Amino acid sequence: MRRLGVHTSIAGGLDKSLIRAKELGCDTLQIFSHNPRGWALSDIAPDEAAAFRKTREKLGLDPVFIHSCYLINLASQYLEIRERSLWMLGQELARADAIGADYVILHLAQAAGEDGIESLIMQIRSVIGRKGKKRFRAGLLFENTAGLPRKAGGPKDAGAAASSLSALAQIVEECGVAGICFDTCHGFASGYDIREPGQADAMAEEVSSRLGQGKIKLIHLNDSKGALGSGLDRHEHLGKGKIGLAGLRRFLASAGFAEVPVVLETPKEAESDDVMNIKTARSLIKPD
Repeated sequence: MRRLGVHTSIAGGLDKSLIRAKELGCDTLQIFSHNPRGWALSDIAPDEAAAFRKTREKLGLDPVFIHSCYLINLASQYLEIRERSLWMLGQELARADAIGADYVILHLAQAAGEDGIESLIMQIRSVIGRKGKKRFRAGLLFENTAGLPRKAGGPKDAGAAASSLSALAQIVEECGVAGICFDTCHGFASGYDIREPGQADAMAEEVSSRLGQGKIKLIHLNDSKGALGSGLDRHEHLGKGKIGLAGLRRFLASAGFAEVPVVLETPKEAESDDVMNIKTARSLIKPD
């Protein structure tokens, strides 16, 4: 069965996010393990971690994803920011292990200069360890960006590479991380027309030809306010953007993405927004 979830709040305790997800009819979920807009962290107490694990088992939610801090920038020109970012990435993975979460999702840097990709790979390896000697149980997923892919012969920019699935797969392989989180708005904005028949399968082939099958671990499902190839990272409610319901349905039904868990990252201005988008998503993934 296709697993569907949303990003839920941890207000009142980490385990409350699980209860909120279940009340919405979710099978999986994504959370922040702390305030994503700040560097400050408080430890996860053993009893809070135990409550999360117990509640998750009781409710049967799987897998659990943690979205990393927005401030992480491994390509910053400032040494202090790079060092803080490395520390925070390690903390995100350690916190995932503490509560038994399965994956941590990381946005790669938007700009890294000529040697950006190589530097990025070395930094990530310094945190997670090398193949066969991983320091964390939780897997790390790289999310595609809304930026436009770099042109052939252009600068080796990590942000541009992260919008190209074949280049992102290369970074995943060389870092030795778990896989990829594909965001539909980001993909559409970077030039992947997921509305077109066969496009999603071609995208999946970009990844599988490099990494093998099963390396796309999560879909961030949303519509796009921006046009195809606009480079605009603006999420929209399902069916109310430039991708549209027919395009999203075609994408979700493609063989390369058909069994991948889905987490909604749609706008949330009212509590009813999640209910509306989950209902729409269920209709999109329901077999004909």
